[in-house]
Amino acid sequence: MAPEDETRDETPVAVTDRPAEHRFEITYGDRLAGFTVYDERPEGWAFVHTEIEPDLEGHGLASRLVRAAMDAMAERGTAVLPVCPYVRSWLIKHPDHLGVVPAEQRAAFDLPTA
Repeated sequence: MAPEDETRDETPVAVTDRPAEHRFEITYGDRLAGFTVYDERPEGWAFVHTEIEPDLEGHGLASRLVRAAMDAMAERGTAVLPVCPYVRSWLIKHPDHLGVVPAEQRAAFDLPTA
C-alpha cells in the first residue's frame, strides 16, 4: 500500500456505495469522513465531486475512498468519467486504474492515452 493510502492510526475506515445518494462514502471510526459523488450518464458514471472533512485531511482518506470507488467500478465493468479534479489527479498518480476510463474518453480528461 502506498503511503498516501495509509491512515496514521488504528481508527477503522470503511467505504460504502450509497446508490440512492449517488455517492461512495468513507467513514473514519463511527464518523462520516467524506464522499465522492457520481452521476450516471450514457457514456459511464461521471465522478463529479470528492470531499473530505477538513479536520480529517492528511489521513489518506480521499485516496482510499477513490481507490475503493474505482475498484468497484472496475469490478462492475462500469466506465468512469473523472470530472472531479481529485479523481482525475488520483488516476494520473495510479495509472494501473486507468482502465476504468474508456480509452476514447481519456484525452478529454487529459489522461494518458497509452
